[in-house]
Amino acid sequence: MPFDLWLTFVAASTALLLIPGPTILLVLSYALTQGRQVALATVAGVAFGDFIAMSASLLGLGAIILASATAFTVLKWVGAVYLLWLGFKMLRSAGSSDLGDLTKGANLPARGVFGHAAAVTALNPKSIGFFIAFVPQFITPTAPMLPQFALLITTFVGLAALNALAYALLADKMRARISRPGVMRNLTRLGGVTLMGMGVLTATLKKAA
Repeated sequence: MPFDLWLTFVAASTALLLIPGPTILLVLSYALTQGRQVALATVAGVAFGDFIAMSASLLGLGAIILASATAFTVLKWVGAVYLLWLGFKMLRSAGSSDLGDLTKGANLPARGVFGHAAAVTALNPKSIGFFIAFVPQFITPTAPMLPQFALLITTFVGLAALNALAYALLADKMRARISRPGVMRNLTRLGGVTLMGMGVLTATLKKAA
């Protein structure tokens, strides 16, 4: 994979990971209620969940990418529409954004926190939509798929772990401010706008040669 293409993937992945969603809200809820003692369990759960979701998504993508140019184009547009819809949905829900029911599991032990974080992350439609809609742009069909998948998965999972850790540590230090409804509304609005922007970008990108 060309280095500049990999850097583009890093930038796109970082933008996705920074968007507030189910995973980030879960990380915030544990950080705000239990502090640093479950930070590592949360980070490990997020990384494992992303590994499962991305690996499963890419296993199906390989066949689609190699099938035909038409299949790739259809996949790209479906993904773009999905990201736009998800971003619009986040914007509409911004008025009621808070930690909600996620904090009900705040007294779980570290093992339970790991399992909860892994399940929420693996089933996060935002991440799955990103993998299916965006990742094909960074794959060269004429090159071996497995090494490319391994590089992309390792990169994304590593970034996801660092992002979750940063959110957990930051939330632990800024509990009073982050838990305010106004802050959560603004984070959700930012996430919605960013997702819609990624949808537009997905629709304009071309497959790697």
